[in-house]
Amino acid sequence: MGSAVAYFLSHDLGFKGRIALIERDPSFRRASTALSAASIRQQFSTPQNIHLSQYGVRFITQELRERFGPEASVSFHEGGYLLLAGPDGAGIARSNHAIQRREGAATQLLGPDDLARRFPFLSVDGLALGSFGPSGEGWFDAYGLMGLMRRAALDRGVVAVTGEVKAFEMSGDRLTGVALADGRRLSCAIVVNAAGPQAGDVAAMAGLPVPVEPRKRSVFVVSCRTAISGMPLIVDTTGVYVRPEGDRFICGVSPDEANDPRADGDFEVDHAMFDDIVWPALAARIPAFEALKVVGSWAGHYDYNTLDQNALLGPHPARPNLLFAAGFSGHGIQQAPAVGRAIAEWIVHGRSTSLDLDIFSVGRLTEGRAVREINVI
Repeated sequence: MGSAVAYFLSHDLGFKGRIALIERDPSFRRASTALSAASIRQQFSTPQNIHLSQYGVRFITQELRERFGPEASVSFHEGGYLLLAGPDGAGIARSNHAIQRREGAATQLLGPDDLARRFPFLSVDGLALGSFGPSGEGWFDAYGLMGLMRRAALDRGVVAVTGEVKAFEMSGDRLTGVALADGRRLSCAIVVNAAGPQAGDVAAMAGLPVPVEPRKRSVFVVSCRTAISGMPLIVDTTGVYVRPEGDRFICGVSPDEANDPRADGDFEVDHAMFDDIVWPALAARIPAFEALKVVGSWAGHYDYNTLDQNALLGPHPARPNLLFAAGFSGHGIQQAPAVGRAIAEWIVHGRSTSLDLDIFSVGRLTEGRAVREINVI
């Protein structure tokens, strides 16, 4: 998010001020971007989330080479998403489908017979519908996308600062300076909080309670003896997901809220989750996966918005020169191009001019207004 904001400010918006991009770990070893499953979809229930991802698709499929050169690539695999629903979820699937089609997504609803024909590796037991996005959905190189935007921003004079923010200096309700852990100080007219899972901690330095915290997500890499072709990213009725990754597959599941604590510094893979939840669900849905073998795993963090698992965008009402690009709760990387553009527009024009994103305003925290997005994975 920080790289995206810096890129659009320095390229599209003609911003004349100085831009510093502060990063506490330039290796990005534990950054959510580097540890992401790096997928993009239009299958949301909120029109604004659909619009954010639609621009993300356009950015990586149509604008990438124009912006970064003819060799630029983020290895986009347009494999699609397949969200499965049982009888209890069929009504929601139909409602979401209507919204997505109205907003220009190519989503298709498939019944059990259609699912069996199109995806013969799939068991359709207990299924009522599958919602499939045949275009504009898939997975890509998230680290590569960040790298392209970051390098382009630095080439335009953006200054990379390695350091950890420890405090803000303030005058009235405005931030005037950023103090780093090593004693350095940067004066500022505007601050963008794009600190991902630590965005809530950074907000607290400005005296603001913002409900964003790190939540751990384990990802498992598995191999299967049976070749499976034509697999999209599948989200089972249990919430377990799986998608191809070369000749292997990655999979996982978000824990239920009662077993999903704040995860400060915890990057240990929850192997029991694979044995107890992921593997049984996959074996039931894709019979060939009864013979899975785990060949790798990692854990990363969602920047989890405990209010409603949706983005917090724009200025905070109590700190008008502190803008937020945080709280994406797992769908941030796909929205990064659109959000970077929108926050840059906020800085230059005082509002997002390319998309109407008022629904995600930070002001909803003080209003107690939640955005109800049904398709949070």
